[in-house]
Amino acid sequence: MTTLAQQARHRGLLTVCIMLATIMQALDTTIANVALPYMQGSLSATIDQISWVLTSYIVAAAIMTPVTGFLAERFGRKRLFLVSVVGFTVASVLCGLATSLPEMVMFRLLQGVFGAPLVPLSQSVLLDSYPKERHGSAMAMWGMGVMVGPILGPTLGGWLTEAYNWRWVFYINVPIGIATFLGLSAYLSESAEAKPRFDWTGFLTLSISIGALQMMLDRGEQIDWFSSTEIVVEAVLAGLAFYLFLAHTLTVDKPFIDPHIFKDRNFAIGMAFIFIVGIILLASLALITPYLQNLMGYPVVDAGLVLAPRGIGTMVAMMIVGRLINRVDPRLLLGFGLVTTAAVLWEMTGFTPDVSEGTLIRTGVLQGMGLGFMFVPLSTITFSTLAPGFRTQATALYSLIRNIGSSIGISIVIFLLTRNTQLMHAELAGHVTPFNDALHIGGAAQFWNPATLAGRLALNGEVTRQASIIAYVDDFKLMMIVALVALPLVLLLRKAGSAVPAEAAVME
Repeated sequence: MTTLAQQARHRGLLTVCIMLATIMQALDTTIANVALPYMQGSLSATIDQISWVLTSYIVAAAIMTPVTGFLAERFGRKRLFLVSVVGFTVASVLCGLATSLPEMVMFRLLQGVFGAPLVPLSQSVLLDSYPKERHGSAMAMWGMGVMVGPILGPTLGGWLTEAYNWRWVFYINVPIGIATFLGLSAYLSESAEAKPRFDWTGFLTLSISIGALQMMLDRGEQIDWFSSTEIVVEAVLAGLAFYLFLAHTLTVDKPFIDPHIFKDRNFAIGMAFIFIVGIILLASLALITPYLQNLMGYPVVDAGLVLAPRGIGTMVAMMIVGRLINRVDPRLLLGFGLVTTAAVLWEMTGFTPDVSEGTLIRTGVLQGMGLGFMFVPLSTITFSTLAPGFRTQATALYSLIRNIGSSIGISIVIFLLTRNTQLMHAELAGHVTPFNDALHIGGAAQFWNPATLAGRLALNGEVTRQASIIAYVDDFKLMMIVALVALPLVLLLRKAGSAVPAEAAVME
């Protein structure tokens, strides 16, 4: 069995293995998106049905993430890590072999169940493997996998789908999974096991709440939100289950999630912060991808290549932060990241479909750098004053809140994009009359002739295009406001070592 001394001696190799596990799980949050149209034909599914390929994974991962702390304590962190890697890899193979939609949904559920512990366990192991003064560097390395995975997912997924077929979107996990398993088996030491009492009531109420919320967020845009009975039921179920979870947590001796963990000020504020980072990370990506494809006419692979520099910017920022974080107050780096992100989003409010490729790449790199400057200091500060005994549970909650923030952010921006496009279409269409001089200038008189069917169709297409541009700009502006609103939270964070650890707070 690997000892702690051996783990410290092989820290570099262990870090590589942990990074592979993080990247493998993070990639699967977005890599399958671009392959959905191809899966739809192979699996004989409708547009609504194929979305369950994404929903099943998200819901299963969200429900199983909070239980990571209990499973690690009960069965040992190394054993849980290895089982998760094997299960995730096998489930990936099964997804690639799926021949029907029910099979695919079932295997994606398995993938979500086994993938849920990978990111929080990776973060927890890194924090324990490095001394406290090197936690910033460790979080920089870990953050590369978490942040770059979702950003590069569409690019890699598009290339694999075009060059081979959609099944390779899942098969790509096999070599990564094998390498990760072998490395963790050799270099990761086992943690002490215990036999904690499992709080079934807390787990079930939280699971129902998270599952219903994720279903509501994922399905809402397809079935017109609260005009649908399904969405109303899911919203009520999520709220009621969460209320029961809170009431139960605050009234029992050993709840599923120890509320004392939130006595650590940095951790509590960090949770609010990572929720906002989650919104900005994937919501902005969910906007720019269809912008490139639908308004600028980029093919899926080309759109992925234009977005790839965003991931490069994130990696560069994290390498810089990893060197600065022990010399510069992390709160200053975090504030700089927020301001940079807000500035880039402000520039994006001026985008048109004629924006140059150079501008797209430059803003992508800067936005990636802004997110990198936010993510690493935030991860470091959030856990800097937290007692080690809470780490696995805390990292699971951290990942959960980031994912919920991403789901909420994506749902909000897509809803606003759809609604604002319709509103602006109606407003712009009101100005389309035979008396509008713009319809009588040059070739427009023939191309946009309201008197012919072809002219009316072309005119409607142009009005829809202009309405979409305005709707995208409004969403970019909203993301900018979210980043600026988060800025005052930086002032509430304490420097590492200036707060009372949560375990000490429990003793008071």
